Amino acid sequence: MRYRYVVAGLGVVLMGLGGALLVQQPSPWRIALWLAGAVVVHDGLIAPLVIAIAALTGAFGLRLRGVPRAALIVAGSLTAIALPPLLRPGGAANPTVVPLDYLRNWLLTMAAIALATGLYVAARAALGGARRRT
Repeated sequence: MRYRYVVAGLGVVLMGLGGALLVQQPSPWRIALWLAGAVVVHDGLIAPLVIAIAALTGAFGLRLRGVPRAALIVAGSLTAIALPPLLRPGGAANPTVVPLDYLRNWLLTMAAIALATGLYVAARAALGGARRRT
C-alpha cells in the first residue's frame, strides 16, 4: 500500500515538472492543444474501436484478452502517432525533415504486430488443445 502512495507522489512531481517545462516553451498553447488532441484521439477513437472489436469478436464466440487486446491498443496508438506524417500532403519541402517512408514503415509495423499476435494466439491454442487431450 505504501508503494501506491510513493508512485502517486512521483506522478504528481513529474506532472508538475512537465507543467513547468510546458510554460517555458515559446508557444505552450500549441503543445497543450496537441496533447488535448491526443486525449481526444485516444478517448474518442482508439478506445471505442478496441471495445467495438472486442464486442464483435465476442459476438462470434472469440474472446479478446491479454495479448490480442494489447496488440490492438499498440496498433491504435502507433497509428495515432504516425497520422501526422502519414496524412501530410505531398511531402516535406526539406527531405531531411521527414527522411523516412512512413507509410511503408507503418504498414510493416502493423504486419509485425499482427504476425506476432497471430503466432501467440496459435501457440496458445495448440498448447491449450494439447493440455485438453492429456
